[in-house]
Amino acid sequence: MSHDLPRYAVGALVGLAGVLLFAEPLVGPVALGPVAVRPVALSVGVLALGLSLGGVLFLSRGQWFVGVAHAVPGVGFAVVFGATVLGSETGLLFGVAVVLGACLALADGLRRQR
Repeated sequence: MSHDLPRYAVGALVGLAGVLLFAEPLVGPVALGPVAVRPVALSVGVLALGLSLGGVLFLSRGQWFVGVAHAVPGVGFAVVFGATVLGSETGLLFGVAVVLGACLALADGLRRQR
């Protein structure tokens, strides 16, 4: 078994994002300093961090397709997180559009690889 710590870190961050997402109905807002943040909002930020880290990891290893498939949604989710923090509806729509565009591009790329 190979010990690939960066890959484990990416998996742990994406897993933590899922736990935060599903914890939303069970727990109240989490205190981060003077601000109370809902777990669902934190999950978007953690997911953005995990996907972006995955993008850097795969791109640095020369795995272009997988790297871009992580990095672009990572940026999109980071925009969604930032727009949520700032209360920007336009930014939120832009971030969602980036994520959806990345999903469509990934599906097309996978279709072409067949």
